[in-house]
Amino acid sequence: MIRYAHTNEGDEVSQVTFLGKPLQLAGDPPRAGERARDFTAVRFSPEEGLVEVSLADLPAKPCLLSVVPSLDTNVCSQQTKTFNERLAGYGPAIAAYTVSVDLPFAQNRFCGAEGIDNVAMLSDYQRRSFGTSWGMLIDELQLLARGVFVLDASGVVTYAEVVDEVTDHPSYDAVLGALDELANR
Repeated sequence: MIRYAHTNEGDEVSQVTFLGKPLQLAGDPPRAGERARDFTAVRFSPEEGLVEVSLADLPAKPCLLSVVPSLDTNVCSQQTKTFNERLAGYGPAIAAYTVSVDLPFAQNRFCGAEGIDNVAMLSDYQRRSFGTSWGMLIDELQLLARGVFVLDASGVVTYAEVVDEVTDHPSYDAVLGALDELANR
Protein backbone atom coordinates (compact mmCIF):
# COMPACT_ATOMS: atom_id res chain seq x y z
CA MET A 1 0.00 0.00 0.00
CA ILE A 2 1.36 3.37 -1.00
CA ARG A 3 -0.61 6.44 -0.04
CA TYR A 4 0.14 9.90 -1.38
CA ALA A 5 -1.45 13.25 -0.76
CA HIS A 6 -3.53 14.70 -3.58
CA THR A 7 -2.80 12.14 -6.26
CA ASN A 8 -5.27 12.38 -9.10
CA GLU A 9 -4.56 10.31 -12.19
CA GLY A 10 -0.79 10.44 -11.83
CA ASP A 11 -0.47 14.01 -10.50
CA GLU A 12 2.65 14.54 -8.42
CA VAL A 13 2.40 15.25 -4.73
CA SER A 14 2.52 18.98 -4.17
CA GLN A 15 0.26 19.67 -1.21
CA VAL A 16 -0.77 18.41 2.17
CA THR A 17 -3.33 19.90 4.51
CA PHE A 18 -2.97 21.14 8.05
CA LEU A 19 -6.31 21.30 9.85
CA GLY A 20 -7.91 21.29 6.42
CA LYS A 21 -5.87 24.19 5.03
CA PRO A 22 -3.87 23.28 1.88
CA LEU A 23 -0.11 23.80 2.17
CA GLN A 24 2.52 23.53 -0.55
CA LEU A 25 5.34 20.99 -0.45
CA ALA A 26 8.76 22.09 -1.72
CA GLY A 27 9.03 19.31 -4.27
CA ASP A 28 7.76 15.82 -4.90
CA PRO A 29 8.46 12.99 -2.45
CA PRO A 30 10.03 9.79 -3.78
CA ARG A 31 7.82 6.89 -4.75
CA ALA A 32 8.36 3.18 -4.28
CA GLY A 33 10.95 1.89 -6.74
CA GLU A 34 13.02 5.08 -6.71
CA ARG A 35 16.50 5.29 -5.22
CA ALA A 36 16.66 7.08 -1.90
CA ARG A 37 17.71 10.69 -2.23
CA ASP A 38 20.78 12.13 -0.58
CA PHE A 39 20.43 14.59 2.29
CA THR A 40 22.41 16.10 5.12
CA ALA A 41 20.92 16.09 8.61
CA VAL A 42 22.34 16.32 12.12
CA ARG A 43 22.23 13.94 15.05
CA PHE A 44 23.31 14.57 18.62
CA SER A 45 25.91 12.31 20.18
CA PRO A 46 26.89 12.78 23.83
CA GLU A 47 30.44 11.78 22.91
CA GLU A 48 30.81 13.69 19.63
CA GLY A 49 28.33 16.55 19.90
CA LEU A 50 26.54 17.50 16.68
CA VAL A 51 27.33 15.03 13.89
CA GLU A 52 26.34 15.44 10.23
CA VAL A 53 24.60 12.44 8.70
CA SER A 54 23.95 11.81 5.02
CA LEU A 55 22.30 9.00 3.11
CA ALA A 56 25.71 7.32 2.76
CA ASP A 57 25.94 7.12 6.57
CA LEU A 58 22.82 4.96 6.88
CA PRO A 59 23.64 1.27 7.31
CA ALA A 60 23.31 -1.15 4.39
CA LYS A 61 20.19 -2.81 5.77
CA PRO A 62 16.47 -2.07 5.63
CA CYS A 63 15.75 1.41 7.00
CA LEU A 64 12.63 3.15 8.22
CA LEU A 65 12.48 6.94 7.86
CA SER A 66 9.60 8.28 9.93
CA VAL A 67 9.14 11.97 9.08
CA VAL A 68 7.33 14.31 11.48
CA PRO A 69 6.88 18.09 11.82
CA SER A 70 7.83 18.37 15.54
CA LEU A 71 8.20 15.98 18.45
CA ASP A 72 6.56 18.66 20.62
CA THR A 73 3.16 17.77 19.16
CA ASN A 74 0.91 14.91 20.18
CA VAL A 75 0.70 13.03 16.87
CA CYS A 76 4.44 13.34 16.18
CA SER A 77 5.44 12.12 19.61
CA GLN A 78 2.89 9.30 19.42
CA GLN A 79 4.14 8.29 15.95
CA THR A 80 7.70 8.07 17.27
CA LYS A 81 6.69 6.17 20.40
CA THR A 82 4.54 3.76 18.36
CA PHE A 83 7.35 2.93 15.96
CA ASN A 84 9.81 2.62 18.85
CA GLU A 85 7.55 0.09 20.56
CA ARG A 86 6.56 -1.85 17.46
CA LEU A 87 10.11 -2.08 16.10
CA ALA A 88 11.53 -3.66 19.26
CA GLY A 89 11.10 -7.17 17.85
CA TYR A 90 13.21 -6.46 14.78
CA GLY A 91 16.44 -6.02 16.75
CA PRO A 92 19.43 -5.15 14.58
CA ALA A 93 17.72 -6.36 11.36
CA ILE A 94 16.58 -2.83 10.54
CA ALA A 95 17.64 0.76 11.21
CA ALA A 96 14.95 3.26 12.14
CA TYR A 97 15.06 7.06 12.20
CA THR A 98 12.70 9.87 13.04
CA VAL A 99 13.41 12.97 10.97
CA SER A 100 12.14 16.39 12.12
CA VAL A 101 13.28 20.00 12.26
CA ASP A 102 13.47 19.88 16.06
CA LEU A 103 16.86 20.83 17.47
CA PRO A 104 19.06 17.76 18.07
CA PHE A 105 19.22 18.62 21.78
CA ALA A 106 15.42 18.61 22.03
CA GLN A 107 15.28 15.30 20.14
CA ASN A 108 17.79 13.81 22.57
CA ARG A 109 15.82 15.09 25.58
CA PHE A 110 12.60 13.62 24.11
CA CYS A 111 14.25 10.22 23.61
CA GLY A 112 15.53 10.19 27.17
CA ALA A 113 12.19 11.22 28.66
CA GLU A 114 10.18 8.74 26.57
CA GLY A 115 12.59 5.78 26.59
CA ILE A 116 13.08 5.85 22.82
CA ASP A 117 15.83 3.35 22.03
CA ASN A 118 14.77 1.61 18.81
CA VAL A 119 14.54 4.79 16.73
CA ALA A 120 17.44 7.21 16.19
CA MET A 121 16.83 10.93 15.64
CA LEU A 122 17.89 13.04 12.67
CA SER A 123 17.41 16.82 12.72
CA ASP A 124 16.83 18.80 9.53
CA TYR A 125 16.97 22.14 11.36
CA GLN A 126 20.09 23.61 9.74
CA ARG A 127 19.56 23.39 5.99
CA ARG A 128 16.20 21.70 5.52
CA SER A 129 18.23 19.40 3.24
CA PHE A 130 16.10 16.31 3.88
CA GLY A 131 12.86 18.25 3.48
CA THR A 132 13.96 19.83 0.21
CA SER A 133 15.59 16.75 -1.31
CA TRP A 134 12.78 14.39 -0.30
CA GLY A 135 9.97 16.84 -1.18
CA MET A 136 8.71 16.84 2.41
CA LEU A 137 9.28 20.49 3.38
CA ILE A 138 6.08 22.49 3.85
CA ASP A 139 6.94 25.83 2.26
CA GLU A 140 4.66 28.00 4.37
CA LEU A 141 5.66 26.51 7.74
CA GLN A 142 9.27 25.45 7.11
CA LEU A 143 8.34 22.20 8.89
CA LEU A 144 8.38 18.70 7.47
CA ALA A 145 5.19 17.02 6.33
CA ARG A 146 4.24 13.73 7.96
CA GLY A 147 5.29 10.61 6.11
CA VAL A 148 7.07 7.29 6.24
CA PHE A 149 9.59 5.76 3.87
CA VAL A 150 11.03 2.25 3.94
CA LEU A 151 14.32 1.59 2.16
CA ASP A 152 15.80 -1.77 1.28
CA ALA A 153 19.43 -2.62 2.00
CA SER A 154 20.52 -1.20 -1.35
CA GLY A 155 18.83 2.17 -0.77
CA VAL A 156 15.73 1.74 -2.90
CA VAL A 157 12.42 3.07 -1.56
CA THR A 158 10.08 0.10 -1.17
CA TYR A 159 7.28 1.90 0.68
CA ALA A 160 6.34 5.56 0.60
CA GLU A 161 3.53 7.26 2.45
CA VAL A 162 2.90 10.99 2.60
CA VAL A 163 0.04 11.58 5.00
CA ASP A 164 -2.52 13.84 3.36
CA GLU A 165 -3.61 15.64 6.56
CA VAL A 166 -0.58 16.50 8.70
CA THR A 167 -2.52 15.92 11.93
CA ASP A 168 -3.37 12.30 10.97
CA HIS A 169 -1.30 9.20 11.78
CA PRO A 170 0.47 7.13 9.12
CA SER A 171 -0.60 3.56 8.30
CA TYR A 172 1.45 1.75 10.95
CA ASP A 173 0.42 -1.76 9.91
CA ALA A 174 1.23 -1.12 6.24
CA VAL A 175 4.66 0.24 7.19
CA LEU A 176 5.41 -2.78 9.37
CA GLY A 177 4.22 -5.09 6.58
CA ALA A 178 6.74 -3.45 4.24
CA LEU A 179 9.47 -3.92 6.86
CA ASP A 180 8.45 -7.55 7.39
CA GLU A 181 9.00 -8.24 3.69
CA LEU A 182 12.54 -6.84 3.88
CA ALA A 183 13.47 -8.35 7.22
CA ASN A 184 12.28 -11.83 6.15
CA ARG A 185 10.09 -12.18 9.22
